[in-house]
Amino acid sequence: MITHLYRYPVKGLSPETLGSMPLAAGEGLPGDRVFAIARKPGHFDPDAPAAEPKTKFLMLMRDEALASLNTRLEGNRLIVERNGNIVLDVNIDGETSDIEEFFSDYLGDETLAPRLVSAAGHKFTDISVVSPEKMRAVSLINLNSVRALEEAIGQAVDPLRFRGNIYFSGLPAWSEFDWMEKDIHIGHAKAKVVMRTRRCAATQVNPSTAQRDLDIPKLIKQHFGHMDMGVYAEIIADGDAENGDTIGLSIASS
Repeated sequence: MITHLYRYPVKGLSPETLGSMPLAAGEGLPGDRVFAIARKPGHFDPDAPAAEPKTKFLMLMRDEALASLNTRLEGNRLIVERNGNIVLDVNIDGETSDIEEFFSDYLGDETLAPRLVSAAGHKFTDISVVSPEKMRAVSLINLNSVRALEEAIGQAVDPLRFRGNIYFSGLPAWSEFDWMEKDIHIGHAKAKVVMRTRRCAATQVNPSTAQRDLDIPKLIKQHFGHMDMGVYAEIIADGDAENGDTIGLSIASS
């Protein structure tokens, strides 16, 4: 059963909680990772968009302080809060220098010259460099796999460390890996599972404290012999997904 739905309008920043999400064949989740903050000018060309390594953008793997910010898009306004106070409220369709100045000051990194970037039809997903199709994949997290990790290490693990789009429960831990190259249903949408999600240092960051307090990739490797948590799926038939909907293998794939 689907328990939580999220999208991340700006790569590296906090998620928006959704009650339902439209999933479109070949497109994935609208509004997910459609903006990014390039570390310097020239790291992304909106007139000739191409997949770039995530190291060219602000991201939790390097910039853990981002986890202390709560961000959301309301229409064309980017709103950033810290400790319950709004610290930035700006129109993303207009002059973006306020956004860029804020992140430069907030991160205190003199090597940065941030630029808010986007391009029609482009998504700044971590696996955009693999293929245009995978750029539009959605990420799925099995909460029982997270619980298996918690039991193995004897500590709580916030599932939001894994920055998934769709979280689900009710299926055995790691059973999502059995879905590789198979068709599944996600609520009323159909998808094909195409890739396991190998975890990086971004998952070391506690989303509540912005501290690096658990070496998640190392711990998964130590206890389970791999460094994966979750899978990516490409949407192959349109449909909506809602909290409470079922998720799993399609009959033809079971």
